[in-house]
Amino acid sequence: MKAFSLHTPLAESDLLPLQAGDQVLLTGRLYTARDTVHQRLAALLAKGLSPPFPLEGSVLYYCGPSPAPPGRVIGSAGPTTAGRMDPYTPALLAAGVRATIGKGPRSPAVHQAMAQYRAIYLAATGGTGALLAQTITEVLLVAYPELGPEAIYRLQVVDFPAIVAIDLAGRDLYREVRQLTVCGGTGC
Repeated sequence: MKAFSLHTPLAESDLLPLQAGDQVLLTGRLYTARDTVHQRLAALLAKGLSPPFPLEGSVLYYCGPSPAPPGRVIGSAGPTTAGRMDPYTPALLAAGVRATIGKGPRSPAVHQAMAQYRAIYLAATGGTGALLAQTITEVLLVAYPELGPEAIYRLQVVDFPAIVAIDLAGRDLYREVRQLTVCGGTGC
């Protein structure tokens, strides 16, 4: 495993050296997006309409941050389960999203879309929302304020930690760990 520092927006060339299991420290902009936002963005794209932020090279963070306590820019900002976004993810990857951040495995359709559109999946550790929030220096509401914490927010981050869960070669850290633990490394 290696460690990499990346700056958003991302290009395919930024992702080429990454392998499943590598540590990544992201600096730049992340956009929060959960279930309803994914559905809305996919609907906009299907109608040929522009989304409320540039998707090309963007990183989507599956997060619904909590309100900021006094003296902070944000409250807890931990990842949510990525699988809930899977029905809409291929359309967003086709539109230029370069990476997603969440927790848990992805569907075969998302694997295929990541390979086709040259994108990766990053895992953030669940239960560390307060710690991850310390890497966020600025928060801006972008769209859908009626969704509250599930609106789209632009997060400015410095050294946001994540692990490459699915790389450009299609290696899947979740699958590999499952095979090692459940199958004893036999590839069951």
